Amino acid sequence: MLVLLMSESLDPFYQNISSFPTAFFTFFLLITVLFWLVAVLGFVDIDILDFDSAGGSGALTVNQDGALSSPEVLAGLLLRFGLQGVPLTVIISLVSLVGWLLCYYAVHFFFGAIAGGLLRFIVGFIVLLVALYLAVIGTALLIKPLRPLFKSAQQGTAKSMLGKTVLVRTSRVDRDFGEATLEDGGAGLVLKIRADGENTFSKSERVVLLEYIEEKNVYRVISEKEFLGQ
Repeated sequence: MLVLLMSESLDPFYQNISSFPTAFFTFFLLITVLFWLVAVLGFVDIDILDFDSAGGSGALTVNQDGALSSPEVLAGLLLRFGLQGVPLTVIISLVSLVGWLLCYYAVHFFFGAIAGGLLRFIVGFIVLLVALYLAVIGTALLIKPLRPLFKSAQQGTAKSMLGKTVLVRTSRVDRDFGEATLEDGGAGLVLKIRADGENTFSKSERVVLLEYIEEKNVYRVISEKEFLGQ
């Protein structure tokens, strides 16, 4: 196998994948391959990069000063291109793969006729932008049949966590704001939580997941003492 990889017949392949603009996608493709190898071994979750900044309706939340945070801006872009409903790691992997294929064949078939230097860089930059755009559109089409699968898995996971005790990680929890950490034997899961009515909780308080509100992707919680009837 190593002899095959070192064969001189593969020199054009290595030259193509290391040439601009293919090298841009080659880097991200290598990162995603390494990630999936680690994920298969169980060291990380495939949704490690996910965040909750848009509810089920697709509406973004706005800070009190009227500004959108960086995750919310990214969520808006994902919604705009139809890249919601699956883990962000899957989106990055597919965009990297599709973009890599487009750039590779563009370099392989057309760049031999382009002289080196500034002209080659300019053409390469244009190809990169076009490939990135087409990769995003292609990924949006590819993930459409995957959304129901991930949605079912998410709902099943949400139901299985009801009744579990979590630790408040934000300065407060009320009916509009709050996060908690659920210990899962690893790095822990960060969950969006909400309190009922005028109830509030403070950082490091122990609360229990009582109900999952799907349209908002949040959990309704009560204090651990109240749950235990103390």
